[in-house]
Amino acid sequence: QVQLVESGGGLVQSGGSLRLSCAVSGGIFSSSVMGWFRQAPGKERVFVAETTWSGGITSYADSVKGRFTISRDLAKSTVYLQMNSLKPEDTAVYYCALRPPPYRDYRTWGQGTQVTVSS
Repeated sequence: QVQLVESGGGLVQSGGSLRLSCAVSGGIFSSSVMGWFRQAPGKERVFVAETTWSGGITSYADSVKGRFTISRDLAKSTVYLQMNSLKPEDTAVYYCALRPPPYRDYRTWGQGTQVTVSS
């Protein structure tokens, strides 16, 4: 069974950077897609970024384009989210998720990691 474990959250000042990690265990199909989502207090969980596991094809929400970068390290079975130029509105719990083939929705979720950006 696949498990996802996020780490790297914390408190950072506006304009700062953080790198989130998502360790993947249990093995996944090479055609899987890995994503990052976030949920701010009182709001719904929203898409942030995703990458194909094998080819590294990426996509981003408009709100983070140019500031966040998703990447993966196949040897370490880890997905990263590099977050630069952080803003207070980036404050949220960030979740890692897996979309296995042939599904169109994300099926496995991590427990989340808190990111707080102070102004």
